[in-house]
Amino acid sequence: MMQFLAKAGLAAMLITGTLAGTAAPAAAQFSIIIGDQDREPPRDYRRPPPGFERRPRGCDPRLAEDLARDYGFRRARVVDITPRRVIVQGWTRRGPGEMSFANVRGCPALRRAY
Repeated sequence: MMQFLAKAGLAAMLITGTLAGTAAPAAAQFSIIIGDQDREPPRDYRRPPPGFERRPRGCDPRLAEDLARDYGFRRARVVDITPRRVIVQGWTRRGPGEMSFANVRGCPALRRAY
């Protein structure tokens, strides 16, 4: 009788273990949705939206003209833009003059020629 109870207990443990092993993956597939089911996925804020264009990283010609005016140039205008320099010409107290700015962000002044 003791052997029968031992075998029945072992069989019950095997059946319980088998059912518990299949119930866990089935429970992992269960999901609860609260709210709209057809809404779009959340936006990825790390990327710009389509059609968004970034400003160029070089020197902005309007900023170069404004900086040349701050240095005393009148009627300053950009005459040439190269990959390295932005050249602005205008009038100073001594006559026509030219000023060069680096073509990087912030437009640092390179040289002034009167």
